[in-house]
Amino acid sequence: MKITNVDVVLEERPGFSPSFVWRKNLPGSDGSSTGAWLVIETDAGITGFASAPRGVIFKDYVDRRFRSEFIGQDPLMREYLWERVWELDRIERFAPNMTHVFDVALWDIGAKAANLPVYKLLGGYRDSLPAYASTVTYSSIEEFLDIADQALALGYPAIKLHAFGDAKKDALLGEKLRAHVGDDVPLMYDGSAGFDLEDAVYLGNALYDSGFAWYEEPMREFSITAYKWLGQRVKIPLLLGEVTDGAHMSAGDFAATGVATSLRTSTFLRGGFTGAMRIAHLADAYHLRAEVHGMGLESAHLCMAIKNTTYYESLIWGNPMKREALVDAQGNVHGPKGPGVGYETIWAQSGVPKGLEKYVK
Repeated sequence: MKITNVDVVLEERPGFSPSFVWRKNLPGSDGSSTGAWLVIETDAGITGFASAPRGVIFKDYVDRRFRSEFIGQDPLMREYLWERVWELDRIERFAPNMTHVFDVALWDIGAKAANLPVYKLLGGYRDSLPAYASTVTYSSIEEFLDIADQALALGYPAIKLHAFGDAKKDALLGEKLRAHVGDDVPLMYDGSAGFDLEDAVYLGNALYDSGFAWYEEPMREFSITAYKWLGQRVKIPLLLGEVTDGAHMSAGDFAATGVATSLRTSTFLRGGFTGAMRIAHLADAYHLRAEVHGMGLESAHLCMAIKNTTYYESLIWGNPMKREALVDAQGNVHGPKGPGVGYETIWAQSGVPKGLEKYVK
């Protein structure tokens, strides 16, 4: 099998409605934007698709660097092509949330060739997994408590906070939320890199006292030494490595220091399915968990393929909130139907994105 064509179809995408924010001083949801679909065609009649953000920038990457690299290649040589992307990254440092797109499209092709959903081609470990409600930042402690009630009523068994970005206020929120939902509901906290070491220590100890299951990215992840110091000062389990560059290589440093109880993995920040599975297997070698970051089809496939993950992350926003379509009334997400990633299954219900009609069989 050979790649015969690489195309980028730009797509105008609406913003989140209603809009939302992350903590007190970090922008939240985008407004309308230009995204893109990557299309990789083969001489076997199998076409791979993947979604990309920042479509104009992504199209520039493809036009200047990647189309000539991929045409004529065997799409089943995913490891080789993953390394080629990393080689080209050495030239100009591509945005890490864009280079994964090629790997996703190649896995889409490979799984279609095998007539399997991607998670079964990856190895397959389960067919369903509980989802946690991952909040945006709401306006007050009282609204967070109301949202927690709504999430539990919709079937979510666990809740993760993206809170105010104020250590003392977030500590109080954690205490109030624990008292509100009781001891049996798992709670987690994501700091969105909002703190320095002193505030991260204060908040981590408070969340531990409130029985939170994990403490995620309280500081920027550039300094693993700072995280080592944090780990020496708090007892709460640390979930690390969400946005640091370097895929499995930087994840390996977090593991080697002994500071990470769990590693973050994903397709869209950690190098596609190939990079995500490298991190998951690396974590497993040290009896660490590899928790999947983010929602959507790609994350659902990872959750089904990775042994050492515990939840699917389901973003919730708005008030009243709605349950994500991939999550059932019992709070579970299930293995996507294939073959491939499963975009065509969704398009059969919602319609094929404009510009892709000629590529969808």
